[in-house]
Amino acid sequence: MATEFVIYTDESVKDGAYFSNFYGGVLVRSRDLLRVTAQLSQCKAELNLHGELKWTKVTENYLNKYKTVMDAFFDLVAADLAKVRIMFTNNTFVPQGLTSEQRQSEYHRLYYQFIKHGFGLAFSNEQHDGPKRVRLNIDQMPTSREETAKFKSFIEALSRNPEMRRANVDFDKQQIAEVDSKDHDLLQCLDVVLGAMTFRLNNLHLVKPAGQSRRGKRTVAKEKLYKHISARVRLIYPHFNIGESTGTQGDLANRWRHPYRHWKLVPRDHDRDMTRTKP
Repeated sequence: MATEFVIYTDESVKDGAYFSNFYGGVLVRSRDLLRVTAQLSQCKAELNLHGELKWTKVTENYLNKYKTVMDAFFDLVAADLAKVRIMFTNNTFVPQGLTSEQRQSEYHRLYYQFIKHGFGLAFSNEQHDGPKRVRLNIDQMPTSREETAKFKSFIEALSRNPEMRRANVDFDKQQIAEVDSKDHDLLQCLDVVLGAMTFRLNNLHLVKPAGQSRRGKRTVAKEKLYKHISARVRLIYPHFNIGESTGTQGDLANRWRHPYRHWKLVPRDHDRDMTRTKP
């Protein structure tokens, strides 16, 4: 019987001040999915959080509840019951030689690269021998039906990629779906983590309302939640650098093994624009 990986994906800020093109994903083995979703659902219920969790909804009043949910989520990540991946680009690396079509399709091209490489699926054979299939749940995409259908076809074609074939990983178009994050607690947790990293990497924790000398209460609450999430990540990886690709310690299979990783995608052909460096 094939091992099934259930992957939820989302994207965030496309054009940030210093970092852009944020994509995130969380992978759960189907054998663990019921346990994982039940734990998150129970945590939310105990906190009387019946609505959708979102980074944009973080406030001082709900801060402690969000921290508690993040603790439940990162307990699952630390136990390798859920694997989290975050991808982004650094604005100082400016891609060169792109055609107009490539620029137009950047959103889907980057999404494709994230799904292909982000979780290290090509190295999953070490822990999961035999056939493996991917069930992909994508948060609703801001693109036309035709563009989304084309994207799904490209993802399905990953099954014919030599690395995926060697790892016996299969993508079935019928198992690639757009979903509503309101219905999936895992996607909601991912949204919060992705939002936190976007927030801190783009120095949004420093923003003050126009004409004010102090930061807004919501900004302060978000910074506190970011710090809480960062502390949980650093329990897994001490001294974790959120703005760089997570190392592999000389073993590429760690792209699969690690429960939490960041990937700073650098275009092969690029120039550096140091005027866009983060202060």
